[in-house]
Amino acid sequence: QVQLVESGGGSVQPGGSLRLSCEVSGRTVSTYNMGWFRQAPGKEREFVAAISSHSGIAYYTDSVKGRFTASRDNAKNTVYLQMNSLKPEDTAIYYCAAGTSLGIRAATLYDYWGQGTQVTVSS
Repeated sequence: QVQLVESGGGSVQPGGSLRLSCEVSGRTVSTYNMGWFRQAPGKEREFVAAISSHSGIAYYTDSVKGRFTASRDNAKNTVYLQMNSLKPEDTAIYYCAAGTSLGIRAATLYDYWGQGTQVTVSS
């Protein structure tokens, strides 16, 4: 079975950095569209970033452009989300996801999900 295991969450001060990792088992990571989503209490899950399986190009929601970087390491079968210049509004549970749909921004189009990792940004 396909499994996604996340790590790297934690608590940081505003302006700090974290790197989230998502290791994929059961299938080569490069065959999936890999997405990053987040969900804060009382809010719906929102798209953060994704990497296309076809091109390897990363896409981002406007609020994280210039601060977050999604990447893929095929040798380690792992995707990463480097988060810099973190803000309190980035606080959420972050989920990685894998799918094969032509769409990469909608959570409903992904087939497999990680367990989530908490990111807290506060003074």
